[in-house]
Amino acid sequence: MRPFIKIVFLLLVIPFGYSQEIYKSTAVATEFFSSAPIEDIAAHTNDGLSLWNTRTGEITFRINIRSFQFEKGKMQEHFNENFMESHKYPYATFKGKVTDQPDFSEEGAYEIKLEGVLTIHGVEKEREVNAKVQVKGSGLELKSDFMVPVADHDIEIPKILWRNIAEEVSVKVLANYSKLDP
Repeated sequence: MRPFIKIVFLLLVIPFGYSQEIYKSTAVATEFFSSAPIEDIAAHTNDGLSLWNTRTGEITFRINIRSFQFEKGKMQEHFNENFMESHKYPYATFKGKVTDQPDFSEEGAYEIKLEGVLTIHGVEKEREVNAKVQVKGSGLELKSDFMVPVADHDIEIPKILWRNIAEEVSVKVLANYSKLDP
């Protein structure tokens, strides 16, 4: 088990006991899109992790910044070195809680809201994010689509590139969860 999963697992499970409903997703798909007058920028990764305690509503995500893949290699290089400084800030994280969490004992689709702290580029920001959850058999699928202002996370856009990069970036997340066996 990876160190991150062990730590989060212990934080979520030990205080509440093993009878909790803990779900994990080890291949969280994340993509972002920046639309600007000169050039659109898109990237994706499947290298995300998430744990969700459906009894307490606690939920965590961790996305490896260097794992984002771009159409152009030069964009990927600039993204990691100049904008995200992924050598200093290797992960984006979210730690929060699902508010008004429905009873997931029945299959179906549910709308939920996540409230918590989104950390990107080393900067923490309180966020509320809407999501849709589909209960399928013993698993859960979470989908979310939200905007992230780059200025909220101290990501500087050089004046020479202001027409190449949007001030807000569209982010999409898809996580397929399975129950974690204690």
